[in-house]
Formats: sequence, structure tokens, C-alpha cells
Amino acid sequence: MRPILADAVDVARRALLELEPSAVGAHLGVIAEDESAATHRFEATLPGYRGWQWAVVVAAAPDAEHATVSESALLPGPDALVAPDFVPWEQRIRPGDLAPGDLLAPAVDDPRLVPGYIATGDPVVDEVAFEVGLGRAKVMSRQGREEAARRWYTEWGPESDMARAAPSTCGSCGFYLPLAGSMRTAFGVCGNAMGADGRVVHTSYGCGAHSDTVLPGGGGSPLYEAYDDAAVEVVTMEPSSIEPSSGADEHDAAAPAGAAVSVDEGRSDPDESQTPSSPPR
Repeated sequence: MRPILADAVDVARRALLELEPSAVGAHLGVIAEDESAATHRFEATLPGYRGWQWAVVVAAAPDAEHATVSESALLPGPDALVAPDFVPWEQRIRPGDLAPGDLLAPAVDDPRLVPGYIATGDPVVDEVAFEVGLGRAKVMSRQGREEAARRWYTEWGPESDMARAAPSTCGSCGFYLPLAGSMRTAFGVCGNAMGADGRVVHTSYGCGAHSDTVLPGGGGSPLYEAYDDAAVEVVTMEPSSIEPSSGADEHDAAAPAGAAVSVDEGRSDPDESQTPSSPPR
């Protein structure tokens, strides 16, 4: 970079101070654009512009004796607080955002819709066509039906945790209301308020509220035998009828009633321990 461009810090600062006398901070550096231009960057101290920088482009011809200011701008720095990228409103809307009174029109070329039956003007023909489902201006295309089927299958299909633990499937449930048309063989609506009420479920989905569910028999818990806390056997312990002999130790004589007392018959020496040949009776 030519020195005449790199040293033009004061020239660039004076140009900024004419615009914002109190919003120019420290010099952050200079970047060469080409042989005749360079960009000086200054810290911006404007309220609400944290991390932003002033950029001043200075220029000097090959034979110039001093640099001049070409342009200046306020630009976001690497840590600047900036607004997120703009997203069109039709891309920001998500399922569940529609509220009462809101209107949401499909896209002009929505791939989920295709033209339906076109009225002929004959009342008889048009009435019959409408009864068999051909009276709508638009119907779902194959792509639209496949997208809907994937959503329903993911949340209300056989791979969900509820279906894995279910005793049976929705296809055999009395609360299952099959859909019409091409979806009939795979999907229906649950009509059980205690199950997936109002949800479109796959025929292989299931829950514990199946119409054929039978509760386990017996009066107790299906997993454990019944326990009667009143069935307690009371046993009365009678005191021992064996009286200690005169030669028995004081410890044996002081034994509590009902305790087993060992009495050695034929002891000649009270200080000599003997082992009885048979247990006392």
C-alpha cells in the first residue's frame, strides 16, 4: 500500500467529523482497495449501533501529492448487532399460526393443488359430478397427498411410542373412521375422545383405548397377587415350664420367662463346664 494512502487517517477522520462530530471513535485500520484507493475504518459510537464501523475511502492518483476522500459509509463490523435476513411472510408462517378470522391463500403455483372438475353448465351433469367429488375447482395433487401422508405417518404411524405399546391397531378398532378416496386404504380419523380424537391416524397406529381392549380379570392387581393385611396369624408364647436347679448359674436362673434354659444333669462341679449328652426336655 502506498504511504500516501495509509497515512491519510486524519483526512478520513475530518470527513467523518463533518457528518457526525461526536460519533467517531478510534481508528481500527486501513485496507488497500487497489494502487490508488484505500479504506480507513473507525469505530462508530452512535447509540444503538454496537459493533458498527465507519468506512472512509480515500484516493490518490499516481502523481498526487495528497489523498482525497471519495466516499464514506456506516457498515456493520464482525460483531455488529444486525437484523436477521429478511424472510417473506409466506415462508414465515408455520402450522398452527392461523387464528380465527385470518385468511391464508395458497401460492399461485402451489404444487399441492391441481385443477379439478370444470362445470359443464348442465345442471344434471354438474349435480351428479359434485356428488361424486368432482365439483371442486381444485383438488390435491399426488405430491400434496404424499406430503400429507408423510406427516401423518411420522406422528401417528406404527413407529410411534404409543403404537409400539398398543395391544392392537386402528384398522381393527370400532372408533376408526376411514378417509375417502385414495387415502382410504392407509388412513382414517380417530373418533375416540380418550384416544387420538380427531387426528388422522394410520391403520397400523394404535393406542390403549382400542375398542376391543379387555381389562385383566381378578380382584387384585394384574401384576401382583392380592395382599390381605388383615390375614395375620397371632401366636401366643407360653412361659417355659422348666425350673432352674439349685446348682444352676445365676445367669440361667435370671433368664426371662419363655427363654430356653439349658440345665446340665449330674454336674458334680459347678465350676467345671460340661457338655450335656442330650438336649434337655
